[in-house]
Formats: sequence, structure tokens, C-alpha cells
Amino acid sequence: MFRRPVLQVLHQFVRHESEIASSLVLERSLNRVQLLGRVGQDPVMRQVEGKNPVTIFSLATNEMWRSGESEAYQMGDVSQKTTWHRISVFRPGLRDVAYQYVKKGSRIYVEGKVDYGEYTDKNNVRRQATTIIADNIIFLSDQTKEKA
Repeated sequence: MFRRPVLQVLHQFVRHESEIASSLVLERSLNRVQLLGRVGQDPVMRQVEGKNPVTIFSLATNEMWRSGESEAYQMGDVSQKTTWHRISVFRPGLRDVAYQYVKKGSRIYVEGKVDYGEYTDKNNVRRQATTIIADNIIFLSDQTKEKA
């Protein structure tokens, strides 16, 4: 009884929206990543000719779980999986701070977005690369005092 009018209104709205969407602004979307882990290598700064420099380092995150039938009683073997993330920092101020203060073993929190790209390696083979483009880095272990 109530379905038919709702479907008619919805159909009119969707048709109207699709006509407007082609001539208006793109819809909003979200690409957000939050990582908490340990740095796997000291950062390197690279600069491709004609482009801004970038600071790059790796970050390890761990996932742990208990296996076995008695998980409720904290029994069973503990398993762990480590995932490595490639972090790229392009923002000028953050890029320089990351290069100077991020060190292997540092515990940091990174906010950013996921970027999927392609490149051609030295053997002329096309490869895919997943990178986290960092917008913010929070230092959780105090590595800054070692530099001072």
C-alpha cells in the first residue's frame, strides 16, 4: 500500500539527481588511513628531477590473536601477523620533521590516505605500489631528545 508512492518518488529523485550530477560538482568521498606502529628503517629523502622532494620510510603494524578452542579462557597459542606499509611524506614542514626525527624502531602514529600507483622498474617491468601519503605524524616514543 505504501510502497508504490515511495518507489515512484525515489525513481523520480534518482532520475533527477543523475541529470543534475553530470553537470554539477563531484560527490564527496573519503580516503583516510590511521596507522600505529614501529618504523622499520630510517627515512630517506628522494627527489625526482622537476618534482618536490619526498621523505619515505616503512612502518610495521602487528595483528595478534589467540588460536585454539579456549579463547575465552586466554588459553591457546598466540599468533601474530606483521604488515609493512610504505609511508611517503610530501608536505614540506612535515617532510623535513619526519626526515630529521623519525628513526628505526620509533613508535609513531600516522594519518593519511592510501595511494595506488604504478611504476616501471629497472628491468622495464610494470609494477604496482601501494603507499600511504602521510598528512600527520605523532611521535609516541621520545626520539627527539636523542638529537638534541
